[in-house]
Amino acid sequence: MVPFLSSLPSLCTASFLDDQGLLIKFAIGGGILVVLFFGILLFNAWQLYLQSYLSNAHVSLVAIVFMRFRKVDPNVIVPARITAKKAGIDIKTESLEAHYMAGGHVLRVVHALIAASKADIPLTFDRACAIDLAGRDVLEAVQTSVNPKVIDVPASAGGGQTTVDGVAGNGIQLKVKARVTVRTNLARLVGGAAENTIIARVGQGIVSTIGAAKNHMEVLENPKSISKTVLDSGLDASTAFDILSIDIADVIVGENIGARLQTDQAEAQKKIAQAEAEKRRAMAVAREQEMVALVAENRAKVVLAEAEIPLAIAEAFRSGRLGVMDYYSLKNLQSDTEMRTSIANPGGVNKDKPQ
Repeated sequence: MVPFLSSLPSLCTASFLDDQGLLIKFAIGGGILVVLFFGILLFNAWQLYLQSYLSNAHVSLVAIVFMRFRKVDPNVIVPARITAKKAGIDIKTESLEAHYMAGGHVLRVVHALIAASKADIPLTFDRACAIDLAGRDVLEAVQTSVNPKVIDVPASAGGGQTTVDGVAGNGIQLKVKARVTVRTNLARLVGGAAENTIIARVGQGIVSTIGAAKNHMEVLENPKSISKTVLDSGLDASTAFDILSIDIADVIVGENIGARLQTDQAEAQKKIAQAEAEKRRAMAVAREQEMVALVAENRAKVVLAEAEIPLAIAEAFRSGRLGVMDYYSLKNLQSDTEMRTSIANPGGVNKDKPQ
């Protein structure tokens, strides 16, 4: 027991030394990992720093390192600043970082600023960022402002209507195709209407101009009247574009809408007249049947009245108001009347008697 107690201090000392060695190993390993991490981070940052320094677009090494912690990609910010600086535009690194963190397209904004600067178009960085954050393609807008583009009216894409149809005063239909040359207005790009509004307004103007013409020949003889009238209407108000010109590409004579409408109207009136005539015919047939029934009723009344004659004669015999000789005289009178009637009507048909 005593030897074990005497060896206990040496065992504790050995265990402590082993734990201390393990901690030192962990510390050294952790230190190596940290050094490797910062080494890789600094190596990438050093490359970007050296690139910016040699390009005379200085971005500090500390700023490049801190971009990683702010979740900003320095591989976008540093090249964007270098590109802008080389084009003679000085944009602060903080501004580029702010636009990146807002969800904007930094490189497209920078390229748009360069294109606007070369074309002598006034465009500030804040304005370009606002256009980009509004969902517009700022680079395409600047390019359209430099190189105007042509919009087909109606739009050729989509497989819909291929012409704008209008009807002149004489009822002739005209089918028109137009091309509108527009240029982007950067001042109205944010909040301005898009191409669909231009197409709709120009189409409406074409229809109104054709409708105002008394004769379709006026439009065919002078198609420029359409473009001039539409262009003078200020259709680009509150839109993102300036209309430079409206060119009538084609005018096609369609069908005679006025004649077709008159034909349809005449056909409708004919059907109404036929219905009225059928109504009158039906009423006449009904009236005829009513009269036939009335004649039959009156004949029945005559038969009933004639049936009462023998009864009246019998009653006269019983009462003594009629004698036998009077009755024979009456019968002779009837026979004489029938003879005269047969002589006057050799056909043998007595019109006074019911058939």
